[in-house]
Amino acid sequence: MQVTGTVLTTRRVDAYHALTVVAPGIAERYRPGHFVSVAVGGAQTSMITRRALTVHDVKPDYGGTVELVFTVRGPGTAWLAERRARDTLDLVGPLGRPFPLPRDPVHCVLVGAEYGSAVLFPVADALMERGCRVDFLLGGASADRVFGAMRARRMAETTTLTTEDGSLGLRGKVTDALPSVIADTRADAVYACGPMETLRAVTAVAIEFDIPVQVAVEESMACGIGVCMTCVIPVIGDDGATRMVRACAEGPVFRGERVRFEDVGTIPFDALGAPGGGARHAG
Repeated sequence: MQVTGTVLTTRRVDAYHALTVVAPGIAERYRPGHFVSVAVGGAQTSMITRRALTVHDVKPDYGGTVELVFTVRGPGTAWLAERRARDTLDLVGPLGRPFPLPRDPVHCVLVGAEYGSAVLFPVADALMERGCRVDFLLGGASADRVFGAMRARRMAETTTLTTEDGSLGLRGKVTDALPSVIADTRADAVYACGPMETLRAVTAVAIEFDIPVQVAVEESMACGIGVCMTCVIPVIGDDGATRMVRACAEGPVFRGERVRFEDVGTIPFDALGAPGGGARHAG
């Protein structure tokens, strides 16, 4: 649904920005893993494409609020970072396919890199409501790019932190620490969100341990509703055939082993309807 939401609060979270927006209809329908798209630039802007944003938290306050987390990457997100309380935003959501949740209590490791970690906290809440054990593994390039470390420590059985420069936790990437975390926690499943290369490596580790992995992909989305086809990625279906599917509509959550990470950015020659040679997308 499309709503005009009022900004309730704004805050900096180290290297990231968080906006809490009053959006009752979206908050009511939200499930962990959903995202929203936000119009940027104001009424007279030339920036016609929306920005797909991660939902970090949903609360019943004021009829329903959503907290959106993002980093500044260009003029659109720079405009969003300048919003203040009582400003209004045009939002569409909740969008996408949410995370599937286990029927029975199991041990789950939640792996987040950079601000992709934000999407995992509603997942953790939902898993804990079902009696699951939750362990966090969060990382970033530096301490200010590890999102949610304090909250993770408060809610999880264990929290492991990594930074590439060694400024917080273990030196390295989340995938360096993942094998030991899975082994130590006797994990039954992995949930992950972050850059594609991180998700590719997380999936490889989960396959090695023979446990299921659900990933929320970070792919550029211009429309967020499945029309523009800018976010297509190659995914293997139940029938074994590869299809170019829309991350915004059929995703952003996929079974990690079904995503052909090595072919993201291309059209594999064996994908249904593909032209010969697996030509790369223009631009």
